[in-house]
Amino acid sequence: MAQKAMPGTSLEGIRPTCIYKMVLLGSTSVGKSSLAYRYVKNDFRESLPTVGCSFFTQMLSLEEATIKFEIWDTAGQEKYHSVCHLYYRGAHAALLVYDITNKETFNRAKLWLRDLEKEFLPDEIVIALVGNKMDLAAEREVSTEEGEEFARTKGLLFMETSAKSNHQVNDIFMAIVQELLQRKREEASNHGLLTVNLEESRTGTGCC
Repeated sequence: MAQKAMPGTSLEGIRPTCIYKMVLLGSTSVGKSSLAYRYVKNDFRESLPTVGCSFFTQMLSLEEATIKFEIWDTAGQEKYHSVCHLYYRGAHAALLVYDITNKETFNRAKLWLRDLEKEFLPDEIVIALVGNKMDLAAEREVSTEEGEEFARTKGLLFMETSAKSNHQVNDIFMAIVQELLQRKREEASNHGLLTVNLEESRTGTGCC
């Protein structure tokens, strides 16, 4: 179950600060660590397989709020699969990453989604399906249409990226931010409507 986003006050004392936990899930060598590193450091490096979990943070100053991302980059090796649920508990968002040049990693992303569906209700977490390594598009085994169709049927965000060439890396993280903020607005609106309805029920005339 996802934790509530932690509200606070930004340094300016005006915009609220929201802390969101995001997990990166997917097979080994799909580029999860490279995506996180590109997003946080705006640089590319080919990493050795993650052992257990790596941790990154990123701050975003938006007009509506200041966002603090806590990014948990999980290990993709099969031997760590059974413990990964310990890292994504309480997450607000998840990136399911696969390698567009390796069909098996796409199938594995579907299994990661099943794990998330066991842990979260649909409205508790924002999930994005990410086809990485667009710089190797000539070698692709998973078509854009296949990724889009699966994401559509499951209600996921979808984008193809390249950590190496910085193709749409910021875009996918920003799409997640916008979806999180939209859900926050809807939650606030529904809470306000409930409050109004409760007030009306208290002041209304009861039937005899």
